[in-house]
Amino acid sequence: MEHEPRHWAARLPFYYGWLIVGIAFVTMAIGVTARTSFSLLMPPLIDEFGWDRGLAAGAFSFGFLVSAILSPFVGRAMDRRGPRVVILTGIVLLSSGLFLAPLIERPWHLYVTLGVLVGGGANMMTYTAHSQFLPNWFLKRRGLAISLAFAGAGVGAIVLLPWLQSIILNEGWRASCWAIGWLVVLVLAPLNLLVWKRPEEIGLQPDGVARGTSASASRHASNIVDPAWVAVEWTLARAMRTARFWWIVFGYFCALIAWYAVQVHQTKYLTEIGFSPLVAAWALGAVSVVAIPGQIILGSLSDRIGREWVWTAGCAGFAVCYAALIGLEQTPSTALLYVMVFTQGFFGYALTSVMGPIVVEIFEGPHYGSIFGTISVALISGGAAGPWIAGIIHDATGSYRLAFVLIIGCCVASAAAIWLAAPRKVRAVPGRAMH
Repeated sequence: MEHEPRHWAARLPFYYGWLIVGIAFVTMAIGVTARTSFSLLMPPLIDEFGWDRGLAAGAFSFGFLVSAILSPFVGRAMDRRGPRVVILTGIVLLSSGLFLAPLIERPWHLYVTLGVLVGGGANMMTYTAHSQFLPNWFLKRRGLAISLAFAGAGVGAIVLLPWLQSIILNEGWRASCWAIGWLVVLVLAPLNLLVWKRPEEIGLQPDGVARGTSASASRHASNIVDPAWVAVEWTLARAMRTARFWWIVFGYFCALIAWYAVQVHQTKYLTEIGFSPLVAAWALGAVSVVAIPGQIILGSLSDRIGREWVWTAGCAGFAVCYAALIGLEQTPSTALLYVMVFTQGFFGYALTSVMGPIVVEIFEGPHYGSIFGTISVALISGGAAGPWIAGIIHDATGSYRLAFVLIIGCCVASAAAIWLAAPRKVRAVPGRAMH
């Protein structure tokens, strides 16, 4: 006789995997918004304490630096302890930073609270953390599942940022810190107690198939293109001795240069070339709106046509976005502004839906978290380097044009690097798998 499932969730195989996605969606919505709310808190902080803009903004960059340093350790902890321990630790750090922020009096207080604690905590509960375990839960709909989870970041920006801004205007920035801090603790802590790293831990297989079902095993095996590669137990050390690892590192670094350079400099650039501050702010918010359907549609499409094609579409989206920005300097038209917003959000932001699948389909195994965590150093470093490079070039030349041209080159290089990494040559996506 078969043993009873050892966990109650095994009685709801299909639904539990999607419950994990729903929890990730809410965690992304609140966790990412808690970090990006720094942009709302910075003006009242500067007004109250009289700090230089660079000094205040440096806390956010410092938080990024700390996140980069932490990423390999987060990956190792994910492998050894699982997502609940990692995410709950992130919740403790993030909420502590928000609850302590109202006590800020000196610049180093800002760097410790809204920089290190909030930045480091968010890293342990958002994109990097979820990319290390969500791919384990799905094979057939891996891209769709991850894109739905990560769409939570866009929804959070649309719903929560205006709410926080209203609190800042009516009750002050300290009240907004308390509000988002309690939201993190009361909503995310209980939800993430339900999260497991792998479906096998609770008697399931990927895609919600009960453990022991032969269809799951055969479907998993049918997508293997390179059996010799898959047979290797990929540790971090072994992965780092392969060209594929470094092509991914290079591709992710270049892509994040493009992503964050435009995110940081876009609003200032648009106002400098003649658009009103209101229109520039609308453009930044609209990017997050169009990103939601883009992530879902392209993430799902990646399950059919391959991760490389969707990564290329994302890089092309950023390249067209930068070309439109260059064109706007000469012809500041509304139509070109719409092109810039749509290509950046719909195509560019869809890169997140395949970041995890690309790595897991090449280096799947018990050390995947350590491998992805180390690759995340490139992601975060690119995100930190992009705004700095664009700013340095602008200061030296008086224009963003050269920076934008160079970043278009980064988009091309990133797409080429992922084709060279070639996840399709290790495991085929379901739409191309042989049955």
